[in-house]
Amino acid sequence: MDTNTGRVVIRRSNSGLTVGAHLFGILSLILLLFWLLHYRGGLELDSDISERIFNVHPFMMFFGLIFISGEGMMAYKTLAADKPIQKFIHMLLFLIAICMGIVGINAVLKYHKKENIEDFHSLHSWVGIATFSLFILQWLVGFVLFMFPKGSPMTRARALPWHICGGRALLYMAICTALTGLMEKATFLGDKYYGNEARTINFTGLSILLFGIFVDLSLVFARYV
Repeated sequence: MDTNTGRVVIRRSNSGLTVGAHLFGILSLILLLFWLLHYRGGLELDSDISERIFNVHPFMMFFGLIFISGEGMMAYKTLAADKPIQKFIHMLLFLIAICMGIVGINAVLKYHKKENIEDFHSLHSWVGIATFSLFILQWLVGFVLFMFPKGSPMTRARALPWHICGGRALLYMAICTALTGLMEKATFLGDKYYGNEARTINFTGLSILLFGIFVDLSLVFARYV
């Protein structure tokens, strides 16, 4: 009876954390779009205005490597479906995230070329490219071991803890990259960085961080449901 009661309490806590993660993810997306559209002039990959080209970068990187990947992590643990379906959605969402990341990186490289700016010179870019490279490696290894052709049961059992920990670490690395990117952009704005725009950037960063924390807590609690 005590065990069943404990499971009910944990299940309710996990549901609340999952809902919180969804809400903070949506809030982050709204704030980011508001900042890019209202203060930064919009986003367009093929624009003649270099700032609009650049704005594709933060949107795609957040939406792909943080929001979609966070949802993909929760889908495997919290989605009410059979394991094969959970696994397929998990892998598909991460593949979509990788595709969006490629578009995002292409956008910032295009912007750098247009503005004659050196590529990969900042801490933000170093952490970002390391995160994206490991993200692709994580997906490829996961696909081979758990989807096709699949490793042996023993191999999968040994690899699973590393796969889980690697995914959680990569989510925080992506969030770290996003926060350093926001601060780097704020630095470039110089005297223009003040007032409502500054507060919008700050609240966006906080929402992104809280999204990651709630995703992580949701995954931890899901293990005990």
